[in-house]
Amino acid sequence: MSERLQPGDPAPAFTLPDADGNEVSLSDHKGRKVIVYFYPAALTPGCTKQACDFTDNLDLLAGAGYDVIGISPDQPEKLAKFRETESLRVTLLADPDKKALDAYGAYGEKKNYGRTYMGVIRSTIVVDEEGKVERALYNVRATGHVAKIIKDLGI
Repeated sequence: MSERLQPGDPAPAFTLPDADGNEVSLSDHKGRKVIVYFYPAALTPGCTKQACDFTDNLDLLAGAGYDVIGISPDQPEKLAKFRETESLRVTLLADPDKKALDAYGAYGEKKNYGRTYMGVIRSTIVVDEEGKVERALYNVRATGHVAKIIKDLGI
């Protein structure tokens, strides 16, 4: 398990396939602020709620200069189905090798009902225009999280 990121840290670079298999890199967004959120699995209730919340607020976030990228360990085909089923407009990236998840501290030990296991830690990292971590939020809740980010960022 990797270290959690702190404000001021350089955001780890990544290049991952999107739902259509096209490569997307963090560096593609240089000069813009990016909200990178990590979620456990497409087409599950909590992750669907979170992705729909980001989609519903995408115009507001984009207007304030933020791009939104969602990353999960799912394959691109599952992300495409997720996007179509839920009419999502956020960029969804596949990280089946968990390299970006690990680099961002979003993969590690979790506890649920007394059981300990390795999994995706629902996390949101806000990256500034210079590629540095502005905010690093871990163990966030799927519901109400987007509204909290918008409030915290003063949008």
